[in-house]
Amino acid sequence: MAETQRENEVDCCEEHVVHMDAVVLARSSMPGEEITSAASDFFKAFSDKTRLRILTALVTGELCVCDIAALLGMSQSAISHQLRFLKQARLVKSRKSGKTVYYALCDDHIQTILAQGIAHVQEG
Repeated sequence: MAETQRENEVDCCEEHVVHMDAVVLARSSMPGEEITSAASDFFKAFSDKTRLRILTALVTGELCVCDIAALLGMSQSAISHQLRFLKQARLVKSRKSGKTVYYALCDDHIQTILAQGIAHVQEG
């Protein structure tokens, strides 16, 4: 118990010394406020289990709303709501064929981010 508690503690410096060379280097490599804000919004799309399941399903290729609803055991309305969020976040794109709308991942970056995130969790 004490060992687990220790692992969850955050260690702090015992003396206040700022290493300016490290601070300057870190500051020079950080993206600007606008980029970090956009990236934060981007990563929010991955924070919902249903959206994550939709994204991982689309790794295999495009699927229509009916396909995704059947796959996840959810209503088309609930899936459409999440797809709208993912589309606004530029993670998925849509294509209409007749009366059917198909969804796919926007690009290979999304698949790479998903694969790396899942691999990271599986290693833990």
